[in-house]
Order: sequence, then structure tokens, then C-alpha cells
Amino acid sequence: MAAIPVPSSRALAQHLPSVRRAAALVPAASRCHIAATVRPQWGRQAVSVPADRRTFSTTPTRPFKTDDVLQRTNTEFSPFSVEGKTAIVTGAGSGINYVFAKQLLERNCNVLLADLALRPEAQALIDQYSANAGRTARAIFVKTDVVQWPDLDAVFTTADAEFGGADIVCPGAGVYEPHWSNFWHPPGTARSRDSASPANGIGHYATLDINLTHPIRCTQLAISRWLNPSPTSPHMKATPANPKRIVHISSVAGQTPGFSTPLYQASKHAVSGLIRSLAPLDSLGIRVNGVAPGVIKTPLWTEHPEKLKMLDTNVDAWVEPEEVADAMMRCCEDEAVVGGWVLEVLKGTTRNVDWRNDPGPTGEGADASNRATTIAEVYQWLAEPGWGAPTKK
Repeated sequence: MAAIPVPSSRALAQHLPSVRRAAALVPAASRCHIAATVRPQWGRQAVSVPADRRTFSTTPTRPFKTDDVLQRTNTEFSPFSVEGKTAIVTGAGSGINYVFAKQLLERNCNVLLADLALRPEAQALIDQYSANAGRTARAIFVKTDVVQWPDLDAVFTTADAEFGGADIVCPGAGVYEPHWSNFWHPPGTARSRDSASPANGIGHYATLDINLTHPIRCTQLAISRWLNPSPTSPHMKATPANPKRIVHISSVAGQTPGFSTPLYQASKHAVSGLIRSLAPLDSLGIRVNGVAPGVIKTPLWTEHPEKLKMLDTNVDAWVEPEEVADAMMRCCEDEAVVGGWVLEVLKGTTRNVDWRNDPGPTGEGADASNRATTIAEVYQWLAEPGWGAPTKK
């Protein structure tokens, strides 16, 4: 069984410097050699691995070196083009995910659009690309509630059946802390739809399930398929010579605090952390990166008056969805945009957000100038008698 090609300590240090520091702290008496191997059927349910194939050795063999754990040979990575590939894009019924799906189709990449519903422009895209007799890319729609894991399983199963699998996965569906799943409207209160007293004792915040748990689960499903492709789809095996892509959508909110939207801020900080944490998957041919847009001119803002009041349209600049979709395409194709990168997208500018000591977003489209209005609104809610107490029925 071939060993996992784990990045060298030097390559990994830019993403995970703590690994190098931790290695230096290992006592000499505890130094060991660790042989890491690909576990067959990683991520697949109820798979047993014969004892003779489990190779995790802690037998001391020679003095410890950091590269014992992080060993790999220098690998040439094949260029990646979306042309001729297949993509899964959640939340593609509107907004930046719709624009990204449109760009992919125009580049001859099949797209599975997964969403609860399609706006008219997205339905037109499905109609245009639904039947092509093999001449161009094809688009299909799968109605999907991304908080339901069986729905996510069905998305990947459909991609397998229709296209032989997906080369690109973009878990793009998200919400901007609506009143019905909002930190300042706790579960059980009048405005909240979040579970207050679930029968199984397990509660959920929909904002976190949509913005964070769903991209985590999609990432797991993608990795599992790319490490363990179906015998009928050997081209789905991820290697540096046959790379795959996962493109996440974070936000400039992942760099900043936000008193009126703490669940949204927390979810986007976490997505950026997820992206950076999975950077070493580059060594397996699985590149995980993403974008962090500013204030985007999409229905998420334009059709929600409670959000629009944060903007002064005479001062604040919109980031166009096409700018974000262009950055997402760079995440797929630009060899300079490596695993672990988070591309901030503001009006007319794009840059990688450094994971340490980054100065933060400062360009046009980075913020809304009237946020004080929503902060004042939060204090009004907190002044209400019995704030946070469940509504009696």
C-alpha cells in the first residue's frame, strides 16, 4: 500500500507552523517513526480494514526528524482547467453561486445546481443547458435542503449517475443571519425558527447548519469519493496528476467582529479556518481554497430591507457577483492560488488574506457604513422585558 504523500515540513510550515514547533518539543525518549498510509474507503460508512493493512507504527527506529511525519517527494502538479469537468454548486439558484455556475457552463463544464429553488435566471440556465446531445456542457437541478444530510448524499449520488462524478465542489449556499435564525432572537422566542425543545434533545441554529455544517459535510463527501472512486469512474481518483477542487465561500466577516450578526461572523471565521486547516490536502491532489467577498450586490442584500438599512448607497460600494465568480474561477485554475488560500474580493481588488497578522479588509465594498443602525436595534431588543426567554404557548 502506498504511503500518503504528506507535504514536507518546510512546505507545510506556511500553513501549520505549530507542527514544526510541536515536533521540536517531542522528548528524545518518545521520538518515533510514524508510517502514514491511505486508509481504504476513507469516509465510507461501515468499512472494515484488515488488521494486516493497518499500518500505524510507533516503534522507535531512529532519531526523530520532523520529515518522518511529513514525508513526501517533490511532486509536479498538473494544470487544472474547468473545461470538460463537472461541478457541484450548492446555492446556485441565485446570487454569486448562480453566476459561478453560469461561468462554468460557458467554459464547457457540467454543473449540478443544488438549491431549494431556482430564480428565473437560474431556471433559464437549466433550460439552456439541460439537453445538449453531447456537444456542450450540461446543467441539471437537484432540489436540495443543505441542512439535510440525506439531501447532500443525494446530490453526490446524482452527480455520480449523471456525470460519473464531480471534479469541483462548491458548497456555496449561505444566509446572512436572518431574524428566524439570529443570535439576538434565541430559540423559543417569537421571531426564531431554531429548535428550542427538540424531541431528541439536540438543538440546531439554522444559520450555522447552512453556513458551516453544510460545507463541512460537502467537503467530507467530496474527499471520500476522490480517495475511493467507484470502479466505473476511475478518473475520479484524486492525485497530483489528476487534481480536484473544493471552493468555499467565506466573507470579509471572517476577518472582523460584527455585533449585530455574531452567528454569521462566527460561521465565516470558521469557514476560513476550515480552508486553511485543509491546505495539506494539496499533496493528495485535492486543493481546498475559497473566497471572502465584501458587500455583494445579490438578492441576499437587495431583497432584504433589514440588511439594506446598513448601507448608505451614496457612499458604500457594491462588489459585483461577477467579481466574486471570477475569483472562484481563479481558485480552480490559477496555479498561484494554492490550497489554504482565502481570496478577499472587494470592489476591483482581490488579495490573499494572510492567516496571521493580516491588516483586514480596507478597500471599497469592505463594509456597510450604517451598521450603527442595526447595533442600536440590538440594544432595543435587549431592553425588551424577558429578552431571550422562550415564548409561552
